[in-house]
Amino acid sequence: MGKGILMSKLRPTSITLDNEKHELRIEWPDDHTSVYPLNQLREACPCAFCRGGHDKMGREHDPVLLEIAPVKHYQVEHIQKAGKYALQIWWDDGHNAGIYSWEYLRKLAPPPGED
Repeated sequence: MGKGILMSKLRPTSITLDNEKHELRIEWPDDHTSVYPLNQLREACPCAFCRGGHDKMGREHDPVLLEIAPVKHYQVEHIQKAGKYALQIWWDDGHNAGIYSWEYLRKLAPPPGED
């Protein structure tokens, strides 16, 4: 995340789910657009079960792991905002426990100018 973005201004300006292209696209207030392949986004789920326990839940996820995640074909069945701070995603494998905070999503994305 860029140093110039205050956490209170981190809320996306636009969120677009495209199951045909298998991607989630988020536009940020600093005019950066992040594109998340659904397969890798599912593998980066921040919930306690996927991270291996409550002590690891929501911890930073290395963006490189998005590039080396196994190729699976997940689809999103439903997506909604969780308060003013996150997204909750219902995946076609039945999983929906992950709360993807704006901060977490931005950390997963390549920095502006590197994507």
